[in-house]
Amino acid sequence: MVHLLLSSLEVGDRLPSERVFAGAIGAVERRSGSGTYLRSLSSPMTGDALAMGMMANNLVPGSMMPVRVGLEREARRQAAKRGDHINLARMAVALDTMRESADDHGFREVDKVFHDALVAASGVRGPQFFGEILRNTLTVTVREVPLDERDHLHGLHVEIYEAVRDGDPARAMKAVDGAL
Repeated sequence: MVHLLLSSLEVGDRLPSERVFAGAIGAVERRSGSGTYLRSLSSPMTGDALAMGMMANNLVPGSMMPVRVGLEREARRQAAKRGDHINLARMAVALDTMRESADDHGFREVDKVFHDALVAASGVRGPQFFGEILRNTLTVTVREVPLDERDHLHGLHVEIYEAVRDGDPARAMKAVDGAL
């Protein structure tokens, strides 16, 4: 809803009332006959606030790629040190599905599953928290994937998976550089 509210606005445009704006970002809850209360901000709400800040500063999603690279490198390093078998299994299933993906949308969706599992495998709440907040913004950085590049990208994801599976943090960090 925030994106719809802000999509037609430009820097310097007048915003809706604070009540409408705060309600749109989910920061407040109105209780009939009781008043307005501050809500706990979830990761998606915080992500919406980030998107608003990006829009206000004329940042395009592609400008977030260095943030994605930094987040992904550290998450891979931590995941390789940890050896989370459940998330390794999720990554392996994602790799199989990625290889069989027939269209761009399917490829991007399974890519998201793979990267979510990698961040979860880190076991470190910081990368997990920022991964959740930045999920929508970072997903936009993934471009359309031409058929002739899918095999190459799949191979890079396999390298990441194998480095994490083998418990090799240095190799995991290096492999992610090629995938992003």
